[in-house]
Amino acid sequence: MLKKILPTILIILFNAISLAYLLIPTPTLKNLPNSAKSDEPGDTVQLKNVSAYYTNLNRNEVINFYKSTYNAPFLIILNHPPELAKTIIKDTIQSYYFEEFHLPFKESLYINGYEWQNDVFTKPEKRIVNKLIFKGKEYNAKITLKIVPTSPFRRLANFAILELSLISIVFVYKKFLNSDEK
Repeated sequence: MLKKILPTILIILFNAISLAYLLIPTPTLKNLPNSAKSDEPGDTVQLKNVSAYYTNLNRNEVINFYKSTYNAPFLIILNHPPELAKTIIKDTIQSYYFEEFHLPFKESLYINGYEWQNDVFTKPEKRIVNKLIFKGKEYNAKITLKIVPTSPFRRLANFAILELSLISIVFVYKKFLNSDEK
Protein backbone atom coordinates (compact mmCIF):
# COMPACT_ATOMS: atom_id res chain seq x y z
CA MET A 1 0.00 0.00 0.00
CA LEU A 2 2.74 2.47 1.00
CA LYS A 3 4.62 1.61 -2.19
CA LYS A 4 1.62 2.78 -4.24
CA ILE A 5 0.96 6.07 -2.42
CA LEU A 6 4.60 7.05 -1.77
CA PRO A 7 5.11 8.56 -5.26
CA THR A 8 1.93 10.61 -4.85
CA ILE A 9 3.04 11.85 -1.43
CA LEU A 10 6.48 12.77 -2.81
CA ILE A 11 4.95 14.66 -5.74
CA ILE A 12 2.61 16.60 -3.43
CA LEU A 13 5.48 17.42 -1.06
CA PHE A 14 7.74 18.49 -3.96
CA ASN A 15 4.99 20.72 -5.39
CA ALA A 16 4.26 22.32 -2.00
CA ILE A 17 7.94 23.14 -1.44
CA SER A 18 8.33 24.39 -5.01
CA LEU A 19 5.26 26.64 -4.80
CA ALA A 20 6.43 28.07 -1.47
CA TYR A 21 9.87 28.81 -2.99
CA LEU A 22 8.37 30.40 -6.11
CA LEU A 23 5.95 32.60 -4.18
CA ILE A 24 8.31 33.80 -1.43
CA PRO A 25 9.37 37.36 -2.29
CA THR A 26 12.91 37.81 -3.52
CA PRO A 27 15.45 39.47 -1.22
CA THR A 28 15.34 43.25 -0.97
CA LEU A 29 18.32 44.92 -2.58
CA LYS A 30 20.15 47.01 0.00
CA ASN A 31 22.30 50.08 -0.66
CA LEU A 32 26.02 49.42 -0.74
CA PRO A 33 27.45 50.65 2.60
CA ASN A 34 30.06 53.41 2.80
CA SER A 35 29.29 54.33 -0.80
CA ALA A 36 27.72 57.20 -2.71
CA LYS A 37 24.64 56.33 -4.74
CA SER A 38 25.04 57.64 -8.28
CA ASP A 39 22.50 60.07 -9.70
CA GLU A 40 24.21 60.26 -13.09
CA PRO A 41 22.29 59.58 -16.31
CA GLY A 42 21.98 55.84 -16.93
CA ASP A 43 22.36 55.03 -13.23
CA THR A 44 18.84 55.89 -12.13
CA VAL A 45 15.49 55.77 -13.94
CA GLN A 46 16.84 55.87 -17.50
CA LEU A 47 17.61 52.14 -17.40
CA LYS A 48 15.02 49.88 -15.81
CA ASN A 49 16.11 48.11 -12.59
CA VAL A 50 19.62 49.66 -12.65
CA SER A 51 21.41 51.47 -9.83
CA ALA A 52 25.05 52.38 -9.27
CA TYR A 53 27.39 53.30 -6.43
CA TYR A 54 30.77 54.96 -6.13
CA THR A 55 32.82 53.23 -3.48
CA ASN A 56 36.24 52.44 -2.08
CA LEU A 57 35.24 48.85 -1.33
CA ASN A 58 37.16 46.20 -3.24
CA ARG A 59 35.67 43.31 -5.20
CA ASN A 60 35.66 40.84 -2.28
CA GLU A 61 33.99 43.34 0.03
CA VAL A 62 31.26 44.14 -2.53
CA ILE A 63 30.56 40.49 -3.38
CA ASN A 64 30.60 39.45 0.30
CA PHE A 65 28.16 42.26 1.15
CA TYR A 66 25.68 41.05 -1.45
CA LYS A 67 26.23 37.40 -0.47
CA SER A 68 25.23 38.29 3.07
CA THR A 69 22.27 40.56 2.24
CA TYR A 70 20.93 39.06 -0.98
CA ASN A 71 20.73 35.46 0.13
CA ALA A 72 17.98 32.99 -0.57
CA PRO A 73 17.52 29.24 -1.01
CA PHE A 74 19.15 27.86 -4.17
CA LEU A 75 21.25 30.99 -4.82
CA ILE A 76 23.73 30.36 -7.63
CA ILE A 77 26.68 32.74 -8.05
CA LEU A 78 28.17 32.96 -11.52
CA ASN A 79 31.31 34.79 -12.59
CA HIS A 80 30.89 36.16 -16.13
CA PRO A 81 33.45 37.74 -18.46
CA PRO A 82 33.40 41.54 -18.00
CA GLU A 83 32.52 42.08 -21.67
CA LEU A 84 29.07 40.57 -21.04
CA ALA A 85 28.13 43.66 -18.99
CA LYS A 86 27.90 45.62 -22.25
CA THR A 87 25.13 43.26 -23.43
CA ILE A 88 23.20 42.93 -20.18
CA ILE A 89 23.46 46.40 -18.62
CA LYS A 90 24.46 48.97 -21.26
CA ASP A 91 26.87 49.08 -24.17
CA THR A 92 28.96 51.96 -22.77
CA ILE A 93 29.68 50.47 -19.35
CA GLN A 94 33.24 50.03 -18.13
CA SER A 95 33.89 46.72 -16.42
CA TYR A 96 36.57 44.95 -14.43
CA TYR A 97 34.40 42.12 -13.08
CA PHE A 98 30.85 40.95 -13.72
CA GLU A 99 29.02 38.54 -11.45
CA GLU A 100 25.48 37.20 -11.33
CA PHE A 101 23.47 36.12 -8.30
CA HIS A 102 20.85 33.86 -9.84
CA LEU A 103 17.71 32.62 -8.11
CA PRO A 104 16.41 29.82 -10.38
CA PHE A 105 12.92 30.51 -11.77
CA LYS A 106 12.87 33.88 -9.93
CA GLU A 107 15.39 36.58 -10.80
CA SER A 108 19.00 37.52 -11.34
CA LEU A 109 21.08 40.27 -9.75
CA TYR A 110 24.00 41.35 -11.93
CA ILE A 111 26.92 43.09 -10.23
CA ASN A 112 29.31 45.00 -12.47
CA GLY A 113 32.43 46.36 -10.85
CA TYR A 114 34.80 48.83 -12.41
CA GLU A 115 38.04 49.54 -10.55
CA TRP A 116 39.91 52.19 -12.51
CA GLN A 117 43.31 51.19 -11.09
CA ASN A 118 42.84 47.60 -12.34
CA ASP A 119 41.43 48.40 -15.80
CA VAL A 120 42.83 45.62 -18.01
CA PHE A 121 41.93 47.51 -21.18
CA THR A 122 44.13 50.52 -20.33
CA LYS A 123 47.92 50.52 -19.95
CA PRO A 124 48.94 51.10 -16.30
CA GLU A 125 50.61 54.44 -17.06
CA LYS A 126 47.43 55.76 -18.75
CA ARG A 127 44.87 54.59 -16.14
CA ILE A 128 44.93 57.93 -14.31
CA VAL A 129 42.61 59.41 -16.96
CA ASN A 130 39.94 56.91 -15.83
CA LYS A 131 40.02 58.11 -12.21
CA LEU A 132 36.53 58.04 -10.72
CA ILE A 133 35.43 61.37 -9.29
CA PHE A 134 31.85 61.84 -8.13
CA LYS A 135 30.64 65.08 -6.54
CA GLY A 136 34.21 66.21 -5.95
CA LYS A 137 35.36 63.02 -4.20
CA GLU A 138 37.68 60.35 -5.63
CA TYR A 139 36.60 56.69 -5.54
CA ASN A 140 38.38 53.46 -6.39
CA ALA A 141 35.39 51.72 -7.94
CA LYS A 142 31.97 52.11 -9.47
CA ILE A 143 29.50 49.30 -8.85
CA THR A 144 26.50 48.99 -11.17
CA LEU A 145 23.64 46.67 -10.26
CA LYS A 146 20.89 45.35 -12.48
CA ILE A 147 18.00 43.17 -11.38
CA VAL A 148 16.24 41.02 -13.97
CA PRO A 149 13.03 39.88 -12.23
CA THR A 150 10.19 37.60 -13.28
CA SER A 151 6.56 37.93 -12.26
CA PRO A 152 4.99 35.33 -9.94
CA PHE A 153 2.67 34.29 -12.81
CA ARG A 154 5.64 33.63 -15.10
CA ARG A 155 7.43 31.67 -12.37
CA LEU A 156 4.41 29.44 -11.88
CA ALA A 157 3.87 29.03 -15.62
CA ASN A 158 7.50 28.01 -16.17
CA PHE A 159 7.29 25.55 -13.28
CA ALA A 160 4.06 24.06 -14.62
CA ILE A 161 5.55 23.62 -18.11
CA LEU A 162 8.64 21.96 -16.65
CA GLU A 163 6.61 19.66 -14.44
CA LEU A 164 4.23 18.65 -17.26
CA SER A 165 7.24 17.95 -19.47
CA LEU A 166 8.81 15.71 -16.83
CA ILE A 167 5.54 13.85 -16.23
CA SER A 168 5.18 13.33 -20.00
CA ILE A 169 8.70 11.96 -20.21
CA VAL A 170 7.98 9.53 -17.36
CA PHE A 171 4.79 8.30 -19.05
CA VAL A 172 6.52 7.85 -22.40
CA TYR A 173 9.40 6.04 -20.70
CA LYS A 174 7.00 3.71 -18.83
CA LYS A 175 5.05 3.03 -22.00
CA PHE A 176 8.31 2.25 -23.82
CA LEU A 177 9.39 -0.15 -21.04
CA ASN A 178 6.00 -1.89 -21.05
CA SER A 179 6.10 -2.38 -24.82
CA ASP A 180 9.55 -4.03 -24.56
CA GLU A 181 8.29 -6.54 -21.98
CA LYS A 182 5.53 -7.86 -24.27
